[in-house]
Formats: sequence, structure tokens, C-alpha cells
Amino acid sequence: MITRRFLIKAATAVVLCASAPAFAAEEQPFTRQAFLAAQKDGKSILVEIHASWCPTCQAQKPILGKLFADPKFKNLAVFRVDFDSQKDEVRNFKARIQSTLITFKGNEEIARSVGDTNLDSIADLLALAL
Repeated sequence: MITRRFLIKAATAVVLCASAPAFAAEEQPFTRQAFLAAQKDGKSILVEIHASWCPTCQAQKPILGKLFADPKFKNLAVFRVDFDSQKDEVRNFKARIQSTLITFKGNEEIARSVGDTNLDSIADLLALAL
């Protein structure tokens, strides 16, 4: 039996999917295999060292979301490294603290920032990898 609640949820899901930009960069959990594949393909990459408890990371989240929706960054491969559970990867990237953003173009690290919550400077950082 189809309930009114089901219909409302279904309609809401359709509206949300339809309003989501098709050109948005997609963030994914970091895996070494996916990262190396993106590097091999010469992609523009953002590695985000993130901790769920970090207030700076939480401040970066909506800024990055806004930038990922920009068509300029549609081909950016975005990998989120969990600061607490992926310690080996944090060390491999030589990240000392969470809220570190690192951009790559293929195999080459282009730039990094730590603790930045300014939309313009984060946009500039991402643009360097394009």
C-alpha cells in the first residue's frame, strides 16, 4: 500500500535530484588505488585531510560544496582522507593536522593550505590544479 508519507518522500527525492547540478565535482573517500588511478590519468585532484570533530573542517565543508558545484571544477577528483582512521595516508601526505587541503595535477603536488576557511583563497587553490 502506498502511503501519503511515501509519496511525499518520493516527490522530495525527485525534486532534490533534479535540482542537483550535473556538473558538480564529486567527493569520495580516499583509497590509495583510486588516488593512483586519478594521478595516472593526469587528473586535477584535491586531497582533503578531514576530521569529523574539527570545527575548521566543518567550516570548510560548505565552502568546498559551493566550489564543487561550480562548472569550472567539474573534472576535479576529490578525495577525503579521514584524519583519525587513515593515519598512514595522513603521514604519506605529510599533513601535520586536519583541515589540510592539497592539490595535485597528475603526479605533481601543486599547492596546499592548512586551516583556510576563505572562499576566495580556497577557490584559488583549486584553480591551481586545473
